[in-house]
Amino acid sequence: MKKLLVRWVITTLALFVAALIVPGIRVSGSAWLAYALMAIVLGFANAVIRPILKLLTCPLILLTLGLFTLVINGVTLWISARIANWLGIGFYVDGFWPAFWGALIVSIVTVLLSALFKEEK
Repeated sequence: MKKLLVRWVITTLALFVAALIVPGIRVSGSAWLAYALMAIVLGFANAVIRPILKLLTCPLILLTLGLFTLVINGVTLWISARIANWLGIGFYVDGFWPAFWGALIVSIVTVLLSALFKEEK
């Protein structure tokens, strides 16, 4: 349970950094609540939608030696923002390129924070 909570906080902070850096990613309303709820939506999309996208684009992933995964990450963030908009969460992504760069920032920040808060065994 603690590990899940830490991952959720890390994703929330990564979304905050992405919205801070990338033009085209914006939040309205209660910002921290929007980031926290968007982290839940993004986690759901990563668990359900992303594997389907990877399966459907497997030849492209192999052809580009894995670089197409960056596009899948961007599409996943974009779809998550659409779901969040549908749910009334004030997190908006204004197109594919902001989603692409935002997903790249979220990935980098998540890796760095996960390494910083790595749980000792």
